[in-house]
Amino acid sequence: MRVFNLVFCLIASLFVVATVRAEPQWLTLPPTPTLPKAEESGLAPVNGIRIWYATFGKGDPVVLLHGGLANANYWGHQVPALAERYRVIVMDSRGHGRSTRDERPYGYELMASDVLGLMDFLKIPKAAVVGWSDGAILGLEIAIRHPARLTRLFAFAANSDPSAVKDVDRSPVFTAFIARAAKEYEALSPTPGQYQSFLKQIGRMWATQPNYTATQLNGIRTPTWIVDADHDEAIKRENTEYMAAEIPDAGLLIQPEVSHFSFLQDPRQFNENVLHFLARH
Repeated sequence: MRVFNLVFCLIASLFVVATVRAEPQWLTLPPTPTLPKAEESGLAPVNGIRIWYATFGKGDPVVLLHGGLANANYWGHQVPALAERYRVIVMDSRGHGRSTRDERPYGYELMASDVLGLMDFLKIPKAAVVGWSDGAILGLEIAIRHPARLTRLFAFAANSDPSAVKDVDRSPVFTAFIARAAKEYEALSPTPGQYQSFLKQIGRMWATQPNYTATQLNGIRTPTWIVDADHDEAIKRENTEYMAAEIPDAGLLIQPEVSHFSFLQDPRQFNENVLHFLARH
């Protein structure tokens, strides 16, 4: 019995040490999830390119828009939770994931028109948008230029201009994401050998866009939540607060103990926030 107690105490001590040494979740990059089986998926002809999409569930439509360099698989933890109540649509942005592109330079206005083109293809007149990073900016773009197509906007980790972006080169988590994105691009893209060119072009867009004025933000009438993480590696908090203040009646939500990759690090918290927002009248 004494030996058993000693062994038990040793194991318990090791567990405590391991727990103490474990990195906080905002410093982790959990694995990219997989999407559940889709009810419909394919490549839609949009704006002269082919946009990969998948749909899940039934109900009011909700479009999930991923961040730059990523792909629709990143929503693998959100789709099952949302598809219980909504028709969920995911897509790979032009040149990302399984989607193709043309010679036109990347830009948020062009990429937002791809979202609307896919909605037209699926015969969806208007939808809610849940966007992450570049996807959240696409949501803002639609809210500013095409408000009739949008029912509500959950904008996570957006920025209104390039000065609001931190130096992500200093972030180990973001550096790991860029490395992961390279492998995923090679595995999914119809042009698997062009990641470095792709990265350079997206970087050029990030350096020059978006450039939303206070007047444009003031003009948004879509019910909107501006959301970010308390440990976001990429977005300056003051810009998040600025956008929430400028958009009339917008909500401001700062998710605790997570980073730019909140939906991977704490999907339960992220999903509960999204479902609460979508259910509001």
